[in-house]
Amino acid sequence: AILAQALHKSAPVLARTQEAMAAARLSTESESDSDSGDSVLSMDGFPSTCLTFKDLAFTAKLPKGESKTVLEPCSGHFESGELVAIMGPSGCGKTTLLDMLAMKKTGTYSGQVCVNGHKRHPVLFPRIAAYVGQEDQMPAHWKVREALEFNSALKCPPGDAGISRKVTASLILNLLEVFGLTGVADTYIGGEKVRGISGGQRRRVTLARGVAAQAPLLFCDEPTSGLSSTDASLCVRALRGIAKKMNVLILVVIHQPRREIVELFDKLVLLTSSPGRMAYFGSMAGAPLYMESCGHPVPCNSNPADVYLDLLTPGTEEDDSDALVSAFAEKQKPGLDIVVDAALGAKGLTAKELLIAAHHMNLQGSNEEGSDSKFKVRPYAVSFGTQLGVLLSRRARVTMRSPASMGMQLGMPTGMGILWGLLFQGICRKEFGMPQLLFIFMMLIMLSLQSLPMMSLFIDERAIMKRETSERLYSTGAHILSSFVIAVPVSLLGAMIQTLIILGFAGLQVDYLPTVLGWTLLLFLLFDSLYSCVAAAAPDGNQAMIIATPFLILCILFSGLIITKATAPVYLLWIFAVSPMRYAMQAIMVELAGPAPTAEGQGVLQSLNYVAGEDMMGVAVIACMIIILRVLQVVFMKFLNNLQK
Repeated sequence: AILAQALHKSAPVLARTQEAMAAARLSTESESDSDSGDSVLSMDGFPSTCLTFKDLAFTAKLPKGESKTVLEPCSGHFESGELVAIMGPSGCGKTTLLDMLAMKKTGTYSGQVCVNGHKRHPVLFPRIAAYVGQEDQMPAHWKVREALEFNSALKCPPGDAGISRKVTASLILNLLEVFGLTGVADTYIGGEKVRGISGGQRRRVTLARGVAAQAPLLFCDEPTSGLSSTDASLCVRALRGIAKKMNVLILVVIHQPRREIVELFDKLVLLTSSPGRMAYFGSMAGAPLYMESCGHPVPCNSNPADVYLDLLTPGTEEDDSDALVSAFAEKQKPGLDIVVDAALGAKGLTAKELLIAAHHMNLQGSNEEGSDSKFKVRPYAVSFGTQLGVLLSRRARVTMRSPASMGMQLGMPTGMGILWGLLFQGICRKEFGMPQLLFIFMMLIMLSLQSLPMMSLFIDERAIMKRETSERLYSTGAHILSSFVIAVPVSLLGAMIQTLIILGFAGLQVDYLPTVLGWTLLLFLLFDSLYSCVAAAAPDGNQAMIIATPFLILCILFSGLIITKATAPVYLLWIFAVSPMRYAMQAIMVELAGPAPTAEGQGVLQSLNYVAGEDMMGVAVIACMIIILRVLQVVFMKFLNNLQK
């Protein structure tokens, strides 16, 4: 009876996947075969996308070398258009299961996960899946509408931009309405120091961004956590509508929802803890009858979720988790294994075919002509140029709106320039000597410290970048280049304003301005590259300060003023050859001394071992250091501080 029931359930799966694969093949062969794809693209949504997993298990390695089983082997099968709830007590492996299914688990795990009977493509799977984590990390000065447009723009395939603009505009309006965000569409998202939308609205924005990615698979990790009952109900109702209307398979980890929310789910996966084991896999509507057959009827007018969790939480009075796990192994697992094996054997659309079919569906749905020949399946939905353009637009808006960012990059340098100029007013009109040396030295130190406070902002941006790049919205290179194009010119402008104000108050002659300004800005670019590189590597702001400080101290000590070649140990003389501060100080002081320096000026130069003729060497050394630091920044951003799950 179990075998007959399983085969009966698996027959539609086999029929749909075979029909879908045939339609996709025909659609890729010729544009004239549009009718042949109607079977898979007839729905007003994504092509059929089923998810199957078998013997999925995870064992964590403890610091002392011991092992802890977090989730024992479990199997299951989900179909398109289903809204699935994964429930269980704390520590049962709900999020672990979701992360393994979503290909987000960074630790080693066993088992297999297939999409339409095919193993997940390591590069293309993030294109057909979207993941909504528990954290709502977004730029504080970003607007709600812009957040949704951002994900949609970076998931819109190339070759149909005209169509995509119309589809995107309609999609954004619908998402704002469905998630109850229309009234705050043009409000800042906000954060700890920026007033914006509420926490519940911010959570809904994160969910809407996941849907705006336009993926047939959506994974949500506790999307209702921290929300009121009303907001939680609104979110789940929106997810159900999207699952049905857009044919999206949505998996949701949820913890003890209210009764009205429970009834919205199509399928239920129940896990118990210590260790994580599957206790139920089936329809949400059929769960009460199954529990009754196991000797645990659900009382009338009670919340089924409360009853299930009471039964599956070890150590409680109602705990019957071991018996329910045994009942699952006896009643459900044999039939479920047959369904899983049948689904694994039914080869449907691959990830590449899904992307091609979705592209073909967009062209048909828009009633406009498009060329499938121009469409190519790549790791990212849009080109590097499009990624860069979208990131530049966001970066420019957020930077201009942020008082802290503009204040640190323009306001603070201007104020410090005025203060410093007043302190050293007219010093360059006096005879060259030690006062001018100290003035230049202090000015270079101040410029070298200007970008230091920006490291904390870079680290905050890095956390957002890591989450967005994990969703294949854009590449790490596009993020770094967009940051360089916006942040560096603004910071350089602040350094230039500060230097010109100081030199204007100091009374520097115009003839010396190109040399002094050129070396100060070159030195600023070097330290800006250093701080950006450190911010890319350091885990947090405090450690970034600890790492950057020794480099700064070395540059100051070996500038030739504090430690000279005559006083330095022999084994440290090589540092002078690569000291950027020494080259800048030497070039500026030699220029200010002139071709015929006074006796005092000549004595100063000789005591510091400053000589003419090393300018080109200094420029080459600093330029090489900037290039090396920027390359290391890219490497560190890509391979360090990745998300750990």
